[in-house]
Amino acid sequence: MAKTTIQYVCSSCGAKAPQLLGRCPVCGEWGTYEEEVLESRQPSSVSRQAASSSRAQRLQDIEASEEMRLDMHNGEFNRVLGGGLVPGSLVLLGGEPGIGKSTLALQVLMQQGERKTFYASGEESVRQLKLRAERLAGNAENLFISSETSLERILDQVKELEPEIVVIDSIQTIGTGDVEATIGSITQVRECAARILEFAKSRNIPFIIIGHINKEGSLAGPKVLEHIVDTVLQFEGDQQYMYRILRAQKNRFGSTSEIGIYEMRQEGLREVTNPSELLLSTAREGLSGIAIAAAVEGVRPFLIEVQALVSSAAYGTPQRSSTGFDGRRLNMLLAVLEKRVGFKLLQKDVFLNIAGGLKVQDPAIDLAVLAAVLSSNMDIALDAGTCLCGEVGLAGEIRSVNRIEQRIAEAQKLGFRRILIPAEQKIDPKRFSIEVVGVKKVTDAFRLLIVKNEK
Repeated sequence: MAKTTIQYVCSSCGAKAPQLLGRCPVCGEWGTYEEEVLESRQPSSVSRQAASSSRAQRLQDIEASEEMRLDMHNGEFNRVLGGGLVPGSLVLLGGEPGIGKSTLALQVLMQQGERKTFYASGEESVRQLKLRAERLAGNAENLFISSETSLERILDQVKELEPEIVVIDSIQTIGTGDVEATIGSITQVRECAARILEFAKSRNIPFIIIGHINKEGSLAGPKVLEHIVDTVLQFEGDQQYMYRILRAQKNRFGSTSEIGIYEMRQEGLREVTNPSELLLSTAREGLSGIAIAAAVEGVRPFLIEVQALVSSAAYGTPQRSSTGFDGRRLNMLLAVLEKRVGFKLLQKDVFLNIAGGLKVQDPAIDLAVLAAVLSSNMDIALDAGTCLCGEVGLAGEIRSVNRIEQRIAEAQKLGFRRILIPAEQKIDPKRFSIEVVGVKKVTDAFRLLIVKNEK
């Protein structure tokens, strides 16, 4: 007989409690505890036999071969996955509502050519999926779709069709009849994910499941969901902009530092193979508060436009606002600018924006951020043919960054005449036609940027 017990789980952090709590003692969120029904069953004879047949093996006796991967015929998607989709893997794709998760998944399936694929949706009808597929560029000849919320019926259709790739949209709308809980609850999400993982491994079929996110921007549902899957992909971007970024937050088969960039169009998502040319404005010459930074995400270098606006504070407390850049790091850089360079910004508002709606975490853009702020404060335009690269320390020194040669090559390819890099990084300037200038301190960089322009 199955023994049923009840516990309560925080949907924000996954903390457990034996009784219902108003506030989570771990993360401090209110009203996040949900009831979870646990059923403990005696192990079946099949599971006992499987357990008995498993035995320990010496590590050196195990034959290891490189994982075979499926080419998704989508360069950006392959890049983030680490070279393609691994058969039998379980991928979780999350993002804000309306950001394009379903569009991306459907478009990837339509690019598979002769491969048989299956798309199961618990949110849209087959007619709605048909309308969406008609405006996307791709081949839908071998794509099968179904509008279903029962996990058992979805898996039965997979057994019948035997597709090579399966997409389930979304995990919060799928339920199993073996669990007495409402669809979308923690119990249902966890149980369905575990069943899908077991099915994917046993049949060697890769599954892509789409998940919702909460108001904090993290994946909704139990935290164990992220531990169950092999790969967690985050599809992000501002809906007011046309660009979307695909990041890997977890990847058992590849790196988590790669990103894929897409442009949202009427006919679907277009891969952006050279983001630098799209992210840089051609009308920046002669405008103050704009600096060009050489950034790197994963192994991909690209140039971004850093915009700053410094104005007198209209109220007693000056504002510090940043879009696409860490606000705490901005406050630190402003403190360095005041302490080490001598510019007083206590009574001024500072607004910072990374053009294109991107969110950049590369510390190598610190020097460009300070240059843009200083340019706006002095109302002096920087040289449009100069880009910057360097991490700024608390002492005002410019620290070295990784992949410096790729950054220089990207600036040279886009026609820049000069690039400022940390002086401690030793490179051969003869390898590049662009002028490479090494700077040790923030003041040295500002002398080259501001004083030369004033003359």
